[in-house]
Amino acid sequence: MNLNHPSASRAPGGREPLLPALMTATAVSGLIDAISYVGLGHVFTANMTGNVVIIGFAAAGIPGFPLLGSLVSLAAFLVGAAVAGRLATVMRRWASPSWLRWILLLEMFLLATATTVAFATSHAVHALIALTALAMGLRNGTVRKLAVPDVTTTVLTLTLTGLASDSTPAGGTNPRAGRRLASVLAMLAGALGGALLVRHVGLGWPLLASTFGTAVAVLAVPHRVSST
Repeated sequence: MNLNHPSASRAPGGREPLLPALMTATAVSGLIDAISYVGLGHVFTANMTGNVVIIGFAAAGIPGFPLLGSLVSLAAFLVGAAVAGRLATVMRRWASPSWLRWILLLEMFLLATATTVAFATSHAVHALIALTALAMGLRNGTVRKLAVPDVTTTVLTLTLTGLASDSTPAGGTNPRAGRRLASVLAMLAGALGGALLVRHVGLGWPLLASTFGTAVAVLAVPHRVSST
């Protein structure tokens, strides 16, 4: 097996060694979107589908949807995704676990920076939007390159579609149903926890939780993958 190819992360029998790290990252995405939407003024910094829709609302003049914050988020996310694409060319000879570990470490650094900003001042909303969206773009671009089936870590539309359209009532065989359901539950848990933290303790502590969550994801990345 060529360990330099992203598919090399898949162990025999269809097991996915990167799955624990990616599921943890999915929970962090729910946490980040709770922080941004609830605490930063109706802006998504992980889920760009929702963010694009919000830009449409804002452009239409609907109150409560800030155009500038959404544009900052979208721009920072795109920069992060572009950086991920560039890094993919640099890391193409690396095994997938090493590649993912370094990207998650970069994400952790960006979230730690956002945490520091949040504890230092309450007037840096756009800086927090930019830092968290940059981190999510970096990770999302990397996960796309790794191409683990049914795990995107930031959006669930296709995951939910797969659960329904491939289900037994729809005439399907439920492929990877457990993985798909786990993705939904992970993001739900992150969003719930993030919303409760923002509501009761502000922005600093949930951002710190997202930093620690990413650290857990780093630790969950395997150091080596069997080639047999």
